[in-house]
Amino acid sequence: MHQGKVLLGQDASLLLVPLSSAPESKVLVYLGRSTEDASSVPAGTAICLVVIDQAQASLIEPNSERWISLRATGAGLSDFDAGVFTQALALSNWHKSHTYCPSCGSETLIEQGGWVRRCKAEDLELFPRTDPAVIVSIIDENDRILLGSQGIWEQNRWSILAGFVEPGESLEAAVAREMKEESGLDVTDAKYTYSQGWPYPYSLMLGFSAKANSSQQLRPDGEEITKLRWFSREELEAEASQILLPGRASISRAMIELWFGKELVSATENASHGKR
Repeated sequence: MHQGKVLLGQDASLLLVPLSSAPESKVLVYLGRSTEDASSVPAGTAICLVVIDQAQASLIEPNSERWISLRATGAGLSDFDAGVFTQALALSNWHKSHTYCPSCGSETLIEQGGWVRRCKAEDLELFPRTDPAVIVSIIDENDRILLGSQGIWEQNRWSILAGFVEPGESLEAAVAREMKEESGLDVTDAKYTYSQGWPYPYSLMLGFSAKANSSQQLRPDGEEITKLRWFSREELEAEASQILLPGRASISRAMIELWFGKELVSATENASHGKR
């Protein structure tokens, strides 16, 4: 892996190589063994993450466009490849941000197959972390869905709202607080949908649906969320080809389509057609 990106083989699966053929690296992580046969490896194969630098990546594949991110290709990967990529990316991000001890600032060393970093100065073990975040499809009394747009996004990019869980907070409390902060709405009847590991940088997205009365005034926070809009199914279907929705690899897209009742084709797919 190089800068969070990998190479794909001719069959559009992860390009896995024998560990003996991989470059030397300061970050080598044992990810586990495959539990069933996959297109590239048989069941029982040990899988490792090797993080390489720019010089090593250029020797392997100098064309930077062939190095692919999870956002770009995640939806086209098999369950096995998507799971390996997600796990590897999350651990790569964690190692990158924990090279020094958060307690004393001393350099940390990799141990236990890459699943621990140890501060020798304090003999302190650091373990990979997962940051929980809630992502919520808010539905009004007319069965419309609320979508928001961030200030750093393109004008026509929309998604459902999300936010991190704070220390000591329940998931339901996080849903109520985050939705109030980002939209100004008081939401009720928060119900868990499903989750997705999201390695940006190492999050766990916990999907919820919630209800809100549209008579409440929409108040985007103006910092993260700059626009909010209620969409009916008819409106979203009519405008989908001009709207950039979240990529198919994301839980946010899955939750929008769960409400919509079928697959949507948005400007996101039109823009990336034929590209990987």
